[in-house]
Amino acid sequence: MPAIYRMTSRVRTYECDAYGHLNNVNYIRLMQEAAIEASAAVGWDMARYAAVGQHWLIRETDIQYLRPFLYGDTIEITTWVEDFRRVRSRRIYEFRKVGDAELYARAETDWVYLDRQTKQLAAIPPQMVTDFAPEGDAPVGTPRSKFPVPAAPAPEIFTLRKRVEWRDIDMEGHANNAAYVGYLEDLSTQVGRHYGWPMQRLIDSGTIIILRQLRLVYHQPAFMDEEVEIHAWLSDLRRVSVVRHYRMERVGDGALLAQARGLWVSYDLHKQRLTSVSKEMLDDFAPNVSRE
Repeated sequence: MPAIYRMTSRVRTYECDAYGHLNNVNYIRLMQEAAIEASAAVGWDMARYAAVGQHWLIRETDIQYLRPFLYGDTIEITTWVEDFRRVRSRRIYEFRKVGDAELYARAETDWVYLDRQTKQLAAIPPQMVTDFAPEGDAPVGTPRSKFPVPAAPAPEIFTLRKRVEWRDIDMEGHANNAAYVGYLEDLSTQVGRHYGWPMQRLIDSGTIIILRQLRLVYHQPAFMDEEVEIHAWLSDLRRVSVVRHYRMERVGDGALLAQARGLWVSYDLHKQRLTSVSKEMLDDFAPNVSRE
């Protein structure tokens, strides 16, 4: 049985967005912190990783946002390692509000184990596997699904250019995984403005577009002062949902840094439930929709 770790965190005002919900980026930050604490709880804290000259990096994140957390809620994150493979491991996270058994979010991250000096993949030590499964029966490798092939590009591809700032850099010296999610969030607001739907218009209309699921795979790190471009387009239009595809590249050499797939849903801000996407919005975004 894997070691199960629970962490609580209270939603602060500065972690909420204009809708009064815990911002999507902060789920990723909480996941990272929960993983670090869970590792320390079984004897693998940051000092031990530094001593052995190895560390974990996130390769892929998949998160489902099921219900929003609000200011003042106390979140309980339950996390455990689902499996170990030779150089990678999958960790699961469940988000609930303290005192409420309902699931508010569920996520998983696929981590890869690296040598700090060579930057190459390293074999996971057997002792680590034992420590993360102290009762025996250490979790073994489970199949990974391939990242979905994006829909064909739309007639118009929206592109946002960002510069990696000091605030984005983590202790490993490159843009933190949560910063990537922040870039995607910035793009989502900018593309709305471009097609005539700035955030205030959405709020005034009472119908907003919120992220229900995000799958993000990291290919290469981005570093301080580098410029990145994120390209985005839509597909799979439904009555209440649409898929947005993202491709993030480094401007300097065109290297692929990340790919993402977001499922967005139309949400009635006042009734707090899903609602149909308006025809006016569909018409305005039509150039950015794949014809595949």
